[in-house]
Amino acid sequence: MKKNFLQILTALIIVICITYSCTTTKETVILSNKEKEAFKQTNGDTITIANDSTEYEIIIIEPGFNFWLQSVAHSKGYYSQNYLENRNAIWVSEWNQRVLQPNRYNSNLYEMRIDYQRNIDYGYDVNYKLYNYFLYFQRKYNQRLGTFIPRI
Repeated sequence: MKKNFLQILTALIIVICITYSCTTTKETVILSNKEKEAFKQTNGDTITIANDSTEYEIIIIEPGFNFWLQSVAHSKGYYSQNYLENRNAIWVSEWNQRVLQPNRYNSNLYEMRIDYQRNIDYGYDVNYKLYNYFLYFQRKYNQRLGTFIPRI
């Protein structure tokens, strides 16, 4: 009886240790004062992301995004176009998956599918603004569209 009790106790301790070690820690995103100010904006910003030569356009209506883009985001030229395209492809793919699962993800956040194709050169400006919108979105709504933490 005593031996069975020790075996059960040992098994229970092992299960608790495994469960505790497998839990993920959620990293807290540290927001600057300018970011907090941008996230508090209530007036609608309308940003048009367009490339005249390729005739592609994205319209973003998000309070505070324009302020955030002007005051918090890295300036144009900080990232290479290749870097922006790679991140955008990952984030668009995850975004579109979430649009298709309104029961699992908030349909107020993921309203419309984004048609972004890797084989099309959208230009630097489109990729820059789309990338920064994804950063803004993830940081404001505490979402993660990839395996990496959205950092500025």
